[in-house]
Amino acid sequence: LCESLPDKPMSCDCFVSLPPGSLDNHVIFGKNSDRPRDEVQEVVHYLSTSHPPGTMLECTHIQIPQFEYTHAVILSKPAWMWGAEMGANDRGVCIGNEAVWTREAVIPGDALLGMDLVRLGLERGDSAWAALTVITGLLERHGQGGQSREDSEPLSYHNTFLLVDRNEAWVLETAGRLWVARKISEGVTNISNQLTIGTEISAEHPELRSVARAQGWWDGVGKFNFSQVFGLEKQPVRMELAKKRYKGGAELLKQHDGSVTAEVMMSILRDKPSGICMDSGGFCTTGSMVSILPRDASLPCIHFFTATPDPSRSIFKPYIFSEDYTPVLQVVSPHFGPVREQPRSQVDRRHDLYKAHQEALNTMKTDPVCQLNLESQCLSEISAMLSGEIPGDELGNLFFDCVDTEIKFYQ
Repeated sequence: LCESLPDKPMSCDCFVSLPPGSLDNHVIFGKNSDRPRDEVQEVVHYLSTSHPPGTMLECTHIQIPQFEYTHAVILSKPAWMWGAEMGANDRGVCIGNEAVWTREAVIPGDALLGMDLVRLGLERGDSAWAALTVITGLLERHGQGGQSREDSEPLSYHNTFLLVDRNEAWVLETAGRLWVARKISEGVTNISNQLTIGTEISAEHPELRSVARAQGWWDGVGKFNFSQVFGLEKQPVRMELAKKRYKGGAELLKQHDGSVTAEVMMSILRDKPSGICMDSGGFCTTGSMVSILPRDASLPCIHFFTATPDPSRSIFKPYIFSEDYTPVLQVVSPHFGPVREQPRSQVDRRHDLYKAHQEALNTMKTDPVCQLNLESQCLSEISAMLSGEIPGDELGNLFFDCVDTEIKFYQ
C-alpha cells in the first residue's frame, strides 16, 4: 500500500450545486484535474456508436467486453491514456473522479483505472444512477488499479466519484471492489482525496459490512460509518493538504450557497489560497471543467473546458453537443499500442492550444483581463441562449471558435 502513495501531496477537486444551491434552476458541476505538471490533457469528442456483439474494448491497461451501444461523450483526458479525468455525455451526465487510499490494499497488476471508469460510466450510463451501476458492476468484474501515470514512477490507487445529471448527484466511494454511495438531491457538495461518506448511506455493496466484520474493522454494533471503518487509521502526512483543500472547497461552496453559477464555479476552481488551483510542484492543475445542466430538459447542457493548465491563466470554452460537430483538441499521431506494451514510444502529445498557451506563459504574453473578456463574452452568449434570446444552433461551433480566438490571442 505505501508504495502506491505519492511522495508529494496531489489531489483533484470536484464540486456540484443543485437547486436551491444554484442561483438559477440549473445543476452546476465543476472539477479541477491535478496531474503530473507536464502531462497534456486533450479535449476529445466521441460520437454515439453501435458495436457488433462480441466486440472487445481496449482500455488503458486491460481489455473488457464492449457494450452494444455507447453514448456520445466529450472528455478531458490525459493524452496518453484511454480513460478520462472528467467529462459529460449527450444524456446530460457528468462524472469526475478522485484518488483515495483505504484499508483495502491496492492490489498490484493491471486493472481498470479510475479514469477508465469515468469514461465507461459516461459511455454506458444515461443518468447519474445508471452510470454508478455501470461503474460498480465493472469494479466487481474487473477490479480497479494499475499504473496511473505514463512515466515509471509508481502511482496506483482506488477512487471516489462525483456523478451528476439534471436531477441529482451521487457520491460514490470505493475500496477495491467494495463501494458505498450517497445521493444528493439539493444544495452544494464537494469531494477531494478523502472518504466523506459516514452513516448517511443510500446504497452499498452487498458484502461491504460482512467484509468489514471479517477483517476486524467493525464489530457490527451501532451505526455503520464507512469513512471511519475503511479509512486509514493514520492518514499519511502527504494527504493532509488534501484534507485542508476539501475543507476549503466546502467553505467556498458554503459562501456561495444559493447563488452558485457557472462563473462562481469557475472562480472556485481558480482559487489559489485554498489550494484548489495548484500551480507549483510536481503535480498541478492540468485541466478544468464546469458544466451547466438545466433542470428544463428542453434546454441543452453546456460544458466548459480549459484544455490547458492553471485555470487562473486559462479560458473556459463552452461546448454544446451537436449531431454534426466534432471538437478535437488532440495530436493526430500513429497508434503506439496499448499502454502495457513496453518500452513506450515517446511522442509529443501537445495540441496546438497547449503549445500556444505554454509559450505565452513562458514569455509572459498572457493578459488576464483580455482572457476574462473573451470568457465573459462566451458566458453572455450562453446566458442569452438559456433565456431564449439566441437559438442554440447558432452556438454549435462556439468551442472551436473560442479555441481559434484563444490561439490567435496568445500569438
